[in-house]
Amino acid sequence: MSYTIDRIITDADFAEVEARTRKALADGGFGVLTEIDVAATMKTKLGEDMAHYKILGACNPKLAFTAIGHEPRIGAMLPCNVILRQLDEGVEVSAVDPIASMQAVENEGLGEVASKVKTMLEAVIAAV
Repeated sequence: MSYTIDRIITDADFAEVEARTRKALADGGFGVLTEIDVAATMKTKLGEDMAHYKILGACNPKLAFTAIGHEPRIGAMLPCNVILRQLDEGVEVSAVDPIASMQAVENEGLGEVASKVKTMLEAVIAAV
């Protein structure tokens, strides 16, 4: 089972794909709670250069609240991460597959929430 929902964008640069991703997330009911510029962090902390790589921590508050209601410690697995990664052929946008990431948690109610979130994230990635 794959653990991400992926798409490679070939018609735009990294900044444009990031803007399109943020818009698709907002339009899809997600807010960006956290943001990590991995490439900048690696340069600062290690002195290493790498291609653009950014992690956006996305959250749908209503579904996060529902998930926490089903499984109080599930916050350790939130938010839903979306990565933007520069490749030779374009910019890859990948979202975590919440069904795959929550497989270890045996909770039927949580599985229903994960299915809803997966469908929503698939639509977001398609809209970028």
